[in-house]
Amino acid sequence: MTKEKKRKQPPADAAPSPGDEGEKKERRKDKKAKKEKADPIRPSQIKNKEKRSELHAKLKREKKAQKRKLAQEREQAARRAPPERQVPRTIENTREPDETVCRPDDQELFAGNDADEFNAVLKQQITPKVLITTCRFNSGFISMSSNNILSAASIQRGPAFIEELMQVIPNSHYVKRGTYELKKIVEYATNRDFTSLIVVHTNRREPDALLIIGLPDGPTAHFKLSKLVLRKDIKNHGNPTSHKPELVLNNFTTRLGHRIGRYIFETKESKVASKDKKAKKSESKSQTEKQVTCRLQECGPRFTLKLLTLQHGTFDTKSGEYEWVHKADMDTSRRRFFL
Repeated sequence: MTKEKKRKQPPADAAPSPGDEGEKKERRKDKKAKKEKADPIRPSQIKNKEKRSELHAKLKREKKAQKRKLAQEREQAARRAPPERQVPRTIENTREPDETVCRPDDQELFAGNDADEFNAVLKQQITPKVLITTCRFNSGFISMSSNNILSAASIQRGPAFIEELMQVIPNSHYVKRGTYELKKIVEYATNRDFTSLIVVHTNRREPDALLIIGLPDGPTAHFKLSKLVLRKDIKNHGNPTSHKPELVLNNFTTRLGHRIGRYIFETKESKVASKDKKAKKSESKSQTEKQVTCRLQECGPRFTLKLLTLQHGTFDTKSGEYEWVHKADMDTSRRRFFL
């Protein structure tokens, strides 16, 4: 026989201790808090329309108050700390990394500058002389005169573009193309000591391409021309003067871009040297002359060039060797640049 142990129960007359009641209340509160944290009541769970709208408005007010509080904290933190300079995100500064980007310590690249086709012109050993012409059967649009190439009655954009190019490019000359082949034009320009040949290609009297040929040994660059805006269409435009233009190069960082930059524009080394000379002259003149404020004014024409091909030597479609060719499958992203 097993004896069952009876639990001692408190007598019915005995009152519960105050400590036990406090513990029970705390446990109930903890359970309610855990339920509220685990499953907050959503307005969609309430069937009563008035209570549902009240809860929705309450949650909305709490959310706005929280946002306002965070905004105030950010403002106070910004006032205490110095403001950070925000750099805008552009296509240029977010460009995809390229393996052919030139480094400042690339001795092989800069050593090849003294042996390329543009060294004599860029070192000012030879005076640049540019010949500008059109594609075949388009020379009739331009009426030649002693002062102005473009006649008053002509409204085609092709002749106007050529006229503005001649005003921008120093020592440039226009020659009618007629029905001559391009090889004969190249031979004609080489015999007359021209250093470059620019062919403006038009489609339905609208310029759409530029062909730039270096003389006498090349290379030949074919560009697609787009977004052409003539001088008369630029608001508050200026008029070109007899000064030689100085062109600014930005982000021509790849090997191909470095070569194209030397081909069309001046080198960065010569620009630095010219700036140093100007700085020395300005320091000597600043003591005697007063400070004069100036601003830049666009003269035009404004257009965009996209390199399609770069060919060794002068123009030759049959047996020419291409140094670089743009293909459709290369355009994988807007942030990918080849120059």
